[in-house]
Amino acid sequence: MATIDQLVSTQWLEEHLDDPDLVVLDCTVFLSFGPDGYVSESGRANWEAGHIPGSGFADLNEDLVDASSSLRYALPSPRRFADAMERLGVGDGSRVVLYDANRSMWSARVWWMLRWIGFDNAALLDGGLKAWKAEGRPLGTGAGTGAPAESGSLTVNERPRVIADKAAVLAAIDDGATCLLDALPAASYSGETDIYGRPGHIPGAINASAADLVDPESGRFLALEDLRSRFPDDTSQRVVNYCGGGIAASATAFVQTLLGFDDVAVYTASLQEWAADPDAPLTTG
Repeated sequence: MATIDQLVSTQWLEEHLDDPDLVVLDCTVFLSFGPDGYVSESGRANWEAGHIPGSGFADLNEDLVDASSSLRYALPSPRRFADAMERLGVGDGSRVVLYDANRSMWSARVWWMLRWIGFDNAALLDGGLKAWKAEGRPLGTGAGTGAPAESGSLTVNERPRVIADKAAVLAAIDDGATCLLDALPAASYSGETDIYGRPGHIPGAINASAADLVDPESGRFLALEDLRSRFPDDTSQRVVNYCGGGIAASATAFVQTLLGFDDVAVYTASLQEWAADPDAPLTTG
């Protein structure tokens, strides 16, 4: 089976679009801030208006979440997620390229979920749709153009350790061995801004904003040496990433994996769950 690097260029993708084992998925979601907090809008209409030719749409608002949960972007069961990916054409023998229209955070979330169920032959498109369009590369339009000819068959080999829950994060505060990493902007980390009902960060957490991992002009990830400087030195240390809803944290977790960290997790419920519990500690400054 052919393998794929974790990060691929726009040139590589255009040269391989016709490969029969390649599945390309747009994972875009748009967030806006309203009077009651964040409003999440599916990127499906944006995908229909212009997407990488042959790509399907991976819907993080509907198909790839547990809709019965009160938490936004809650994980479905591993099998349900695998079934949804199969419908998008992903199988055990696939190579998968994921992209989105905004800083690669949403595609990183799907990448991390694939990693969670034991599928490693997936990559992010460096620069995403922004870079693809800026270079004048071809676009497809309309719904259904990315529908797979047939469903895939995807085996689940769950890796529970790559997902952290609240109990694990509480334990990590005092265990002295786990690095907690807040992937939100510095103003949220310090408590200057309050989005989730209580300001601040989980005690002991360090801050590395996912938004700062990409170049704002090109949308591409920073050079590896620059990325390396933003994270702890010890790549063997366990790192648990969190944010507001587990999206930005998936981007920092992706980069850590790219850099060779070998024990990385995402607290997928993140501050939307943590801040709602008055007994869960937060600190400011």
